Amino acid sequence: MNLLSAAAKVSSFTMLSRITGLLRETLIARSFGASEWTDAFNVAFRLPNLLRRLFAEGAFSQAFVPILGEVSSKDDPAQSKTLINAVATLLFWALLLTVGLGIVGAPLLILAIATGFSGSPAYEASVVMTQIMFPYIGLISMVSLSAGILNTFQRFAIPAFTPVLLNLALIGSALWLAPQLDQPIYALAFGVLIGGVLQLAIQIPALRRLGLLPRIGLLPGAIRSAWLNPDARRVIKLMGPAVFAVSVAQISLVINTNIASRLQTGSVSWLSYADRLMEFPTALLGVALGTVLLPSLSRANAQQDTKQASELLVWGLQLTFLLAAPCAVALLLFGEPIVAVLYHYGRFTALDVAMTQHALAAYGVGLIGLILIKILAPGFYARQDIRTPVRIALLVLISTQLANIVLVPFLGHTGLALSVGLGACLNAALLWIGLHRRGAIAAGFGWTKYLFQLAIALIPLSLLLHYGANLHQWIAMQSEPWTRIGLLAAWILGAAVVYFMALWIVGIRWQHFRRHAK
Repeated sequence: MNLLSAAAKVSSFTMLSRITGLLRETLIARSFGASEWTDAFNVAFRLPNLLRRLFAEGAFSQAFVPILGEVSSKDDPAQSKTLINAVATLLFWALLLTVGLGIVGAPLLILAIATGFSGSPAYEASVVMTQIMFPYIGLISMVSLSAGILNTFQRFAIPAFTPVLLNLALIGSALWLAPQLDQPIYALAFGVLIGGVLQLAIQIPALRRLGLLPRIGLLPGAIRSAWLNPDARRVIKLMGPAVFAVSVAQISLVINTNIASRLQTGSVSWLSYADRLMEFPTALLGVALGTVLLPSLSRANAQQDTKQASELLVWGLQLTFLLAAPCAVALLLFGEPIVAVLYHYGRFTALDVAMTQHALAAYGVGLIGLILIKILAPGFYARQDIRTPVRIALLVLISTQLANIVLVPFLGHTGLALSVGLGACLNAALLWIGLHRRGAIAAGFGWTKYLFQLAIALIPLSLLLHYGANLHQWIAMQSEPWTRIGLLAAWILGAAVVYFMALWIVGIRWQHFRRHAK
C-alpha cells in the first residue's frame, strides 16, 4: 500500500467534509449569528460529541483497531469475524443503555456543563436539543466500529466520506426545516439525528462486500458469548485506560465550555466557530495520517518489525511539519480574512469576526501540537500501550486549567483557546519524548537541518500573508462577497505557490515522502 496515496485519498475526502462543514457553519452563522440560541445548540452538541469520542473514534478505535489488526495479520478470517461480532454486540448494548440514560438525565447534564445557562431560555433549549440528539451517539459509535473494520482492511474511502453526510443533513435542515418550526434552532438538532442515520446506512454495503458486516447478538446467550470472547475482552481491557485518556481531554473541553458560558454572550459560539476552522487542517492532516498509520503500525508491531514501525512514525512526523506549519502561520496572520469571508454575513457582525479571529489565532499556537498528537499517539496505541498517553493527558489537563486561571481574566474567551493550544504543544512534546525513550522513533534523521529548512521556507509565506491581511478592508467588503471570496482564494493560492517554491529552493522534494507499507 502506498501510504502517501492512501493519506491523499483520505485527506481529499476529508477536505470535502470540511468544505461542506464550512458551508454548514457559514449558513448557521448567517441564519442564527452568535446568539444565546447558537450557544444553546453548541452546548447541547457538546454532549453527543463528548460521548462520541468515548465510544467512537477516541477510546474505541484506539483499543479495537490494534487488536483487530493483530488478529487479521494471522490470516484467520473466522477469528476476525468472531471478534467483530462480539465487539459489535457489546458496543450495541452499552450504547443502548447510555442513550436511554442520557435522554432521561439531559436536564442535569446541561446544568453540569453550562451552569451559566441556569434559569434562562437557553437552558430549556439546550435540554430539548440534547434529548433530540442523544441517539446520535449510538449511531455514530456504530459508524466508528464500521470505520475501524474498513480502515484495518485498507478501505479508507467510505469512512473518510461519511462525515459529509452529517454536514449535508445540517445544511438541509437549516434551509428547509428551520422555517417550518416555531423555534428554528431545533432544526439543527434534527439535522444531527438525520445525519447519523445516513452515516450508518452508507457503511453497510461496504462491510457486506468484505463479508464483515457485524451480526449483533440480541439474546442473553449471544451477549454472554460475546463477553467471554478473549479478543473482545482484550479490547475492553484496553478501552479502560483509553476511555480515561479521552475523558481527560473532554473534561477539559467541558470545563472550558462552562467557563465560556459565564463570559460575554457569544463566547461559546465564537470558540465553536474558531474550533470548526481549526478542525479543517487538523482533520486534513492529523486525522488522515493517523487513520492511515494506525493499521500499518499495528501490523508492524504485531509482526515485531520495529524498524518498519519506527520509519512509519518518522514519515508521519516529517509530513506533519511540512504541511501543518504553513497552516499555523495562516491562522495566526491571515485569520481576519478567513473568518470574514466564511462567516461575516447576515447576523454575524464585525464584532463576531474580531472575537472569532482572536480565538482562531490563539488556537493556531497549538495547531502543530494538535496534529502531532494524531501521529504520535498511534505509536503508543499500536503497541497496545494506552496507559502512557493517559498519564500525559492527565498532566496536560492540570496544566491547561492552571493556564486558564492565569489567562482567562485578561483575555476572556481568547485565553481559553490559548490554554488549549499551549496544552496541545505540551501533550505532543511529552508523547514525542516517551516514544523516543522507547526507541520507537528512528534515530539518525537530521531533524535540526529539516526544521531549519522549513523555517526558511516559512519566511516568504509569512511576509506575503501579513501583507495580504492588511492590504484590503476585509470587514468593509461585506456587501461585495464575491470580490472578497476571490481575493481570499487568490492570496491563499499565491501563498501555497510561494511556500512550495521556497521548499524546492531549500532542497525539500515531494518524492522524499513516497512510502509503502505492508
